Amino acid sequence: MMLMKPQVLLLKEGTDTSQGKGQLLSNINACAAVVDAVRTTLGPRGLDKLIVDGQGKATISNDGATIVNLLDVVHPAAKTLVDIAKSQDAEVGDGTTTVVLLAGEMLKEVKLFIEEGIHPQVIIRSFRKATHLALEKIKEIAVHVKRDDPAEQTSLLEKCAATSLSSKLVARQKEFFSKMVVEAVSHLDEQLQLSMIGIKKVKGGALEDSFLVEGVAFKKTFSYAGFEMQPKKYTDPKIALLNIELELKSEKDNAEIRLDNVEEYQAIVDAEWTILYEKLDKIAKSGAKVVLSKLPIGDVATQYFADRDMFCAGRVPDEDLKRTMKACGGSIQTTVNSLTEKNLGTCKLFEEQQIGGERFNIFKGCPEAKTCTILLRGGAEQFMEETERSLHDAIMIVRRARKNDAIVAGGGAIDMELSKYLRDYARGVAGKDQLLISAYAKALEVIPRQLCDNAGFDSIGILNKLRKKHAEGGVWFGVDIVNEDVANNYDAFVWEPAIVKSNALIAASEAACIILSVDETVRNPKSATEPQNAPGAPQL
Repeated sequence: MMLMKPQVLLLKEGTDTSQGKGQLLSNINACAAVVDAVRTTLGPRGLDKLIVDGQGKATISNDGATIVNLLDVVHPAAKTLVDIAKSQDAEVGDGTTTVVLLAGEMLKEVKLFIEEGIHPQVIIRSFRKATHLALEKIKEIAVHVKRDDPAEQTSLLEKCAATSLSSKLVARQKEFFSKMVVEAVSHLDEQLQLSMIGIKKVKGGALEDSFLVEGVAFKKTFSYAGFEMQPKKYTDPKIALLNIELELKSEKDNAEIRLDNVEEYQAIVDAEWTILYEKLDKIAKSGAKVVLSKLPIGDVATQYFADRDMFCAGRVPDEDLKRTMKACGGSIQTTVNSLTEKNLGTCKLFEEQQIGGERFNIFKGCPEAKTCTILLRGGAEQFMEETERSLHDAIMIVRRARKNDAIVAGGGAIDMELSKYLRDYARGVAGKDQLLISAYAKALEVIPRQLCDNAGFDSIGILNKLRKKHAEGGVWFGVDIVNEDVANNYDAFVWEPAIVKSNALIAASEAACIILSVDETVRNPKSATEPQNAPGAPQL
């Protein structure tokens, strides 16, 4: 008599489990869908995506990290590609589409090997070896530009910024903005803090009307009666930075007070005014000429400052207030009792300027920290937001290039050289490694191929030309977008920091390895209290 094994209920009823080769192939297919969402955005001829969220807000972008972040990706394995795009954006700021494309192509190349039964760990080992070889090759062939010559250093940074901007919406103005970005980064101190570069958007005007302010600038805040009587320009003013509400209502409380006569009520009203005037007197006696507060400054206080030729601005955004503190010195005070001259900041010139339809408060000649603000002009809101994202990428690239002076040629040149190097290496390796390293090398060709496809070129013909050039020793030959041919992209000044490509390879390889190492997905059933996905969001 055959004994039946007792059934053990290990997981909650309704739990979805998938495992084995089928699960692995399903994960690879899901990642391919994410890659297809950003594939056409790569390069100077890349197209933009219009993404509308559940609230109806439209975003137009060709930045890989922005797109995958806005997509509501629900597949657990595909979310890995979203994470690597974010990590690339956080680490080097650019190359987000590249890293997603590379990871997806690596998985696509090994899909056949998975179907044939090769163990994922064998593939992972070969991929890690290929990545190590590629990184060593980048170090070997990268060109180091001398830091001794400031003019040459500036020229290098401008070319790196222009290469980054060439694939953005502002590609036509890349020369104009690359100079502005390099100048902005050069105003920073050695720490190169990104928060010390402010970007403010002003509707109206052309892109070329954008300009750089050597200091802090922010929009005029909400103002009360008496504001127009205040002076709008000071030389060497003392600046008080406060986190105090200078309004009568701030002194009120929800307490219940029982009064017997009118005199007692008048005493309470007088006390309220007295408290406010004591605060204002202490601010005036401190010697401050410009008063900035994170909280509102009411009409009584505004008129009080106007009578004493002082300038005030309430409801200043926290980010702008902190940047002013870092640039002009002083400290943000939560009480006026200890307000002395040492707590005040200063700058060489403060003025209020009309820019387009907005008025801006501008602080120039800040002594403490080096900071600057880029004032962007343009038409549609979405257009200016995408310009801001483009400048963020360029600023990150310039920061990285200043810290790491090694550069490589872009336009698919470095990818083709690494592909050729790994193919040659694979021929001298026995066993499965030969096939897998060759697959990795073939995956690298996705960058020049996609650049050609997005520009409408014949990718097969151009790739064959590139393979021939690299076989003959043309290390820096890549796609020539202008002439629909191949060209020496180093001589054409299509440059990018070597760290961008290194980081992209590391991130793409790790993402591919993580997805390959997963052979089972356990999806727990949702409980009744769990929030559902927001309706209307774009999903993959």
